Amino acid sequence: MFSLLKENFKIALGSIKSQLLRTILTVLIIAIGIMALVGILSGVSALENTLSSNFSSMGANTFNIQRYEFTAQRQSSRERQKVNPVISYRNVKDFEDNYDYPFTKVAVSFYGSATSEVKYENVKTDPEVAVLGANENFIENSGLELETGRSLNSFDVDNNSSVCVIGSDLQKALFPDDNPLDKTISVRGSKFKVIGVLKAKGSTFGNNQDLRMIIPIQKARSIFTSPNINYTLSVKVDKKDMLETAQDDAILTFRNIRGLNPIEKNDFGIERSDDLLNRAAENTKVLYIAAWIISIITIFGSTIALMNIMLVSVTERTREIGVRKALGAKRKTIASQFFMETIIIGQLGGILGIILGILIGLAVARGFELEFSTPWVAMIWATSIAFIVAVISGLYPATKAAGLDPIESLRYE
Repeated sequence: MFSLLKENFKIALGSIKSQLLRTILTVLIIAIGIMALVGILSGVSALENTLSSNFSSMGANTFNIQRYEFTAQRQSSRERQKVNPVISYRNVKDFEDNYDYPFTKVAVSFYGSATSEVKYENVKTDPEVAVLGANENFIENSGLELETGRSLNSFDVDNNSSVCVIGSDLQKALFPDDNPLDKTISVRGSKFKVIGVLKAKGSTFGNNQDLRMIIPIQKARSIFTSPNINYTLSVKVDKKDMLETAQDDAILTFRNIRGLNPIEKNDFGIERSDDLLNRAAENTKVLYIAAWIISIITIFGSTIALMNIMLVSVTERTREIGVRKALGAKRKTIASQFFMETIIIGQLGGILGIILGILIGLAVARGFELEFSTPWVAMIWATSIAFIVAVISGLYPATKAAGLDPIESLRYE
């Protein structure tokens, strides 16, 4: 049995070599279909990984009170888009004073600027550093971790201390070969002592999360004095089973601060990290379905192409088949020879398609700054599909070859 398979394998390789150009074109057609499947699925997977990582950075058991919901609802052209008022400093101070739900920590923050220039002695950055004003709970509530040093504390916030925590990329820009702790840097003419450095978070859709500087909120308010600054509230609940009730109490508290009556809708947004992850999962499902539809159409074309080349091969080798049968080859042997040839071509196309698909997925991830991971599931699917394509494509040609009459085959010119 093994010797017969080995012989069929050699015959299949010999046939492939004799029609090398045709085989290469067929392998490329199959590879394009598999490449579409692996490339699109790996790209979608990279997008999903990035979204999950980005949203989970809010921190566990945390919800935000912000100006708008994460996703804007579609409205008809006749409807006026609702414009929510900014969350003012008075709003956040009233919330801090009135919200006393147990086992919770409230973080307050705002973006002073996303395009600041930061200096250290004679070294300065490009004007692309984000400066945030925050209270002592912001770093913990945001799921951020310290690489070295310490975080802001209540003393720093209450006394408007000139201290800061910086991101890892800002450290590399200002202190490439030096310890940044206790060094003094400046932004907009104000000087700050570095007390901590954050662990790297990476970049998401061109937004560098490591090129930032966090300073006490009151100090930030004295530097960034733009009107209508919008603040964000973040509430972390220490006990997960209390998250829902803590959120309900926060909504009620903030509605009272806004002066809303019972029938009015919220004029602010509530976002939880798990809600964002669920929405991201729903959006990527649509992308997965689209990827499968595109890939199936392409693979269907590959199946037709492979079946066509094998039928042509049967026709061209009719006389050879007649000779083999006249020498005693069984129908099963003839069928297995052509079947083996089809499977080899299919697997070659599958391997090439997987390699090209991974390269495309990697290029997309690098181009859009996504978190690429090896698409093992897509590769398993691709290998299985390549084998199925070969089986389907080779079944009819192999059966046709095995069914040829040896006498008629020997007469064939």
